[in-house]
Amino acid sequence: MASSDHIPFEICGYRILPISLPPLPSYQVSTTHYLYLRPHEPKLPTQTAARSLFLVNVPIDSTEIHIKSLLSIQLGLPQGRIEEVEFAGCKRKLEREEDAATKPSKGRKGNKRKRGPEAGDIEELEGTALPAIWDRELRKDGLTAVVVFVDRPSMNAAYKAVRRIQKAGEAPIWGEGLQGKIPALGSTRYLNHHRLQYPDKDLLLQSVNKYMSEFAAREAAQARLQARQRQIPDEEGFVTVTKGGRNGPVRQDVAQEVALKQKEKQRGLEDFYRFQHREKKKAKAAELMRKFEDDKEKVKRMKEKRGTFKVGSYVHLILLKSWLILVA
Repeated sequence: MASSDHIPFEICGYRILPISLPPLPSYQVSTTHYLYLRPHEPKLPTQTAARSLFLVNVPIDSTEIHIKSLLSIQLGLPQGRIEEVEFAGCKRKLEREEDAATKPSKGRKGNKRKRGPEAGDIEELEGTALPAIWDRELRKDGLTAVVVFVDRPSMNAAYKAVRRIQKAGEAPIWGEGLQGKIPALGSTRYLNHHRLQYPDKDLLLQSVNKYMSEFAAREAAQARLQARQRQIPDEEGFVTVTKGGRNGPVRQDVAQEVALKQKEKQRGLEDFYRFQHREKKKAKAAELMRKFEDDKEKVKRMKEKRGTFKVGSYVHLILLKSWLILVA
């Protein structure tokens, strides 16, 4: 441990943990870096938020091993109490697993056809990346990270240990005891980078073959899906148009059956709105008046033809029937 100048214990809800950065071969001066911690409180609660710490201003050479060592051994706590460390910009492993477990099945939700990955496009294939050309990743200045502990008591113990370090006026040495466990920086890093830019031929061929095999399998699955879509009509009786030719026509009786079901669903919705009901009554009244006038004209022609035709009860019956219908 190296001594540190007096600093405030807390600022804006963050506890301040001073870290002593050791001297480098190119710069033989030790300096102090300040790490800010608080319990993780995301806007959207997660299953692990209650047992996580949120870190701000992590050093640029931070690795998961650095953070685990700092918040366990160097704070006087036992190892193995940290489940994972995820830096900003990297989706957490637990969240990826939860997304995969809760991802809903894709189906037709409307008439609008979607483009892109949801339409069956072949996406970036996991586990088929080319060999890495850097042996260690560097962070951006002022980056944040989330440290997930195995349980809430372990998180509280680490959070309290930070206050104990503050009161003692000490600063843990960054990377103490990790020599040989992580790739070195400086010129060694760039020598390794130059070597990794030219991977072994067998390793490169294995990576390419794995990618092409996965790509061919995805492409075949996509072709089978499109073939099924060309054969099955949707709920409205239409067939999805996909790239490529049809393997065979859709059965006409199937399409007619689907169209009939859709027509049955829409039955009874003609008078759903009030104005539709009014228009229907007006049309019915106009039709009755037209028939009434036709009947009168027919009686008139019959009178002219026979001369002394007595309408009698027949005309009165027609007039009475028409009037009753209009009143109803």
